[in-house]
Amino acid sequence: MTPQPQPDDERTRIREAMDRLLGGQPTTSNGSLTVAALAVEADVHRMALLKRHADLKNEFYERVRNETRQIPETEKRLRETVAKLKKTVANQKEEIDDLRQQVTLLAMAGAVLVNGQGTPSAPEPPPADAPDNVIPFRPTTG
Repeated sequence: MTPQPQPDDERTRIREAMDRLLGGQPTTSNGSLTVAALAVEADVHRMALLKRHADLKNEFYERVRNETRQIPETEKRLRETVAKLKKTVANQKEEIDDLRQQVTLLAMAGAVLVNGQGTPSAPEPPPADAPDNVIPFRPTTG
């Protein structure tokens, strides 16, 4: 059974791994500027980096932003997701506005049909030349 590394030893390894990654000289990771690569480079479990050393994770992302003038990959993904969600919300607002207009038009059409023709009366007999099974919807004008 191997002894657990001390937190100070982990923090030192993480900072050294940051320097190697930002310097473009990774030794054990793929060299990407991500927390996963930092954890591999520092030989620290990723969850330990995220939970116990969250301040170092934030420091790493800040250094990535300042020293390389790059946006961290997680921030890029979040920005893409936010842009997609904003577009979805705009489309839904447009669709809701269209549906509201349709409801208004249908309500007005219903009112015209119900109230526009006055009180219902008995249907008039069909014209003499119409077949037996034809019933007019509207009164014939003549």
